[in-house]
Amino acid sequence: MPRDLTRPLVTGGAGFIGSALVRLLLARPEVERVVVLDKLTYAGSMERLPENGRHPRITFIRDDVADRETLVHLLDFHGITGVLHLAAESHVDRSIERPDDFITTNILGTACLLDVCRHAGIPLLHCSTDEVYGSITAGLFTEESPLKPSSPYSASKTSADLLCLAAATTYGQDVVITRGTNNYGPRQHPEKLIPRMIQCALRDEPLPVYGSGLQVRDWMHADDHGSGIIAAYLKGTPANAYNLGARCERANLDLVRMILAILGKPESLIRHVTDRPGHDLRYAVDPSKAERELGWMPRAVFERDFTATVHQLARELKG
Repeated sequence: MPRDLTRPLVTGGAGFIGSALVRLLLARPEVERVVVLDKLTYAGSMERLPENGRHPRITFIRDDVADRETLVHLLDFHGITGVLHLAAESHVDRSIERPDDFITTNILGTACLLDVCRHAGIPLLHCSTDEVYGSITAGLFTEESPLKPSSPYSASKTSADLLCLAAATTYGQDVVITRGTNNYGPRQHPEKLIPRMIQCALRDEPLPVYGSGLQVRDWMHADDHGSGIIAAYLKGTPANAYNLGARCERANLDLVRMILAILGKPESLIRHVTDRPGHDLRYAVDPSKAERELGWMPRAVFERDFTATVHQLARELKG
């Protein structure tokens, strides 16, 4: 049975990737209304949403994805046709300091949402991360690669992935998983690498780079991530995961140097600091399955769109 996007629920829709997804959904003619559920922790902001969440086709609900009673009510009351699950604690450093928050939201919240969707017969897309695979020295992770998380954050996302796959196997539940790479784009919280480096550069403060700075990540625009999530929801096979990546690997140090060059700041501002515990050296996934089965391809051109992102984030941080 085809999945329906007429009235989607987006959990975590006031976050960085969630808000990009909401904007893409509103641009689709078949979408009558987008219901956004967000707890509005420090990383969530109504300002990321169109018209600060007052868009005529957005219904915003401030609540916890682990609140079963709220979920049961809103799925029925708002006639939800599908759930796009992005609500998560996502900062690795914070997961090292406070893992309990990640267990509660990422594991227990996902388990609650899975159960409620199953009883309501509503399909669910779970937005995961490439970090569930751990680090890879050479080559690319495929969806068949073993899961070897390194941080409390990635371990909590791995647990959520396994709960989704178990629900599909045990109950025949309609669940699809996406595993995206690192994202860039506007409206990102300043705790993340790119906006944090921009903020330091604008203040002429040292830019702290973990260890050697040679950690490699694949960088994908948030809009491309959002379009991949939509494609996986509409076309993905139940009980399957899809890697979403841009084939755009950059070392963190090179990315920081790019930011300084774009802003006209000297590389002397770079400061190498003690590396993060358990810091993975390289993440790299093969997105061929998504390209082949979903007909999805990232559209962003890194050099152009990353430069535009740096300038836009600089304006946001100054404002």
